[in-house]
Amino acid sequence: MATHIVTPDDLNFAASQLVTTLSPVSDKDWAIPAGDLEWSSRYTLDHTVNALANYATHLATRSPARRPRFRDTIDQQPESDLLLSVETGAAILAEVCRSAPDDARGFHSAGMADWSGFVGMGCTEILIHTDDIARSFDIEFNADPLLCRRVLDRIFPWAPAEGDAWQVLRWAAGRTELPEMPKLDPKWSWHCAPRDDWDGTINRRD
Repeated sequence: MATHIVTPDDLNFAASQLVTTLSPVSDKDWAIPAGDLEWSSRYTLDHTVNALANYATHLATRSPARRPRFRDTIDQQPESDLLLSVETGAAILAEVCRSAPDDARGFHSAGMADWSGFVGMGCTEILIHTDDIARSFDIEFNADPLLCRRVLDRIFPWAPAEGDAWQVLRWAAGRTELPEMPKLDPKWSWHCAPRDDWDGTINRRD
């Protein structure tokens, strides 16, 4: 029987953190870059919605290959609505994950993911991009450490087991350095295939 580290409820919790953190600046100029990214804050938020939709698509269809996205950027949608779209996307992905059997798989370029892999990736997308955007608006964001640790244990099993879990997650996603551990290059990746399939190496993008 599979051991599950993350749960679908984690997606909803992560999305609630995003909405709480970024709603106060929904009327600001979102054309500014998101943290150190080349993307605008607006594009980064829209990317987060698309990521959640794509994860739900691939798990719901059990697709063995990449499927075309069914949602694209809606330029006229105000940021306040787009923030709520993250909540919607998280809720849809959570329900798809909740109903998926343990042997269900869906395509991702990093590996054929099970439902807990999609939960881990979805939470990472939400939390890391919340931080990217928050930094642009001089908002201090600290993700829940217990959630961060669950995400790390599920899709970044090579990450340090000690230390501030939020900073370790930021390190695993190429956002910061840790003591005696340099910042990762842009080819960082995650392990979204079943956790028991991990071969003990650090995954990287091709």
